[in-house]
Amino acid sequence: MITHKNISIFFILLLLLLFLLNLYIAIHAWCFLAVIFLWIGINAFGSSRISSNYHVKAFCNNPLEKEKKIALTFDDGPSEFTLEVLELLKKYNAKAAFFCIGKNIEKHPEIVKQIIAQGHLVGNHSYSHSNFFDFYNAGQIQEEIEKTDALLEKLTSKKINFFRPPYGVTTPSIRRALKLTGHKTIGWNIRSLDGGTKNQELILNRITKRVSPGGIVLLHDTGEHSVLVLEQFLQFLQQNNYQVVSIEELLNLNAYEIEHG
Repeated sequence: MITHKNISIFFILLLLLLFLLNLYIAIHAWCFLAVIFLWIGINAFGSSRISSNYHVKAFCNNPLEKEKKIALTFDDGPSEFTLEVLELLKKYNAKAAFFCIGKNIEKHPEIVKQIIAQGHLVGNHSYSHSNFFDFYNAGQIQEEIEKTDALLEKLTSKKINFFRPPYGVTTPSIRRALKLTGHKTIGWNIRSLDGGTKNQELILNRITKRVSPGGIVLLHDTGEHSVLVLEQFLQFLQQNNYQVVSIEELLNLNAYEIEHG
């Protein structure tokens, strides 16, 4: 398996070998630079793709699922648009998981209560969702995760088990933090890109082309365009006999640990 640890060991040994060979035969500096740049490139690629399992094991779909079952997930809420998402999910009898940002939970605790009351799952999506989250050390990441957990646990009375890193980027620091918090990392294999574009046709075409049994869809509950795409997508799933199920059912994982008190 290609992991950060295995790649690091390989390239360290390769550089050591080049160094030893250089003692006997002249090796151009560009050889060392090429190896280093390749190492950096592989690290960047592995870190940016949550499905690569490069730093942490991420659950991105269920490849063993043969029935037409799929899971919906929403990132970056709660927001005022979450209420519209909830109405649509209710209309189409679909369950979803909402990966909430801590600072937004503080703004909209009543919306989180509605998410839970309607039978949906909530997960941890960091406290700040900072653009610099990937550069935080393990202690800072752990602090953000635990702060968001505390906010969610007040509303669920349960220990949160699911975490989704901001932007789907993983790092050694995130790996070390998760080793201490014990969260399971939830990814996706159908990315809508609705966080980067408001072109509804582009978003809808992108996700419908990628639908397959056992898939996990990433959407956002933070914009009107995402709400409009969601209704069209739910209609598409209904017409194609897909059942929207919870991540717990799809992955056979528990979203929460034991209840408090």
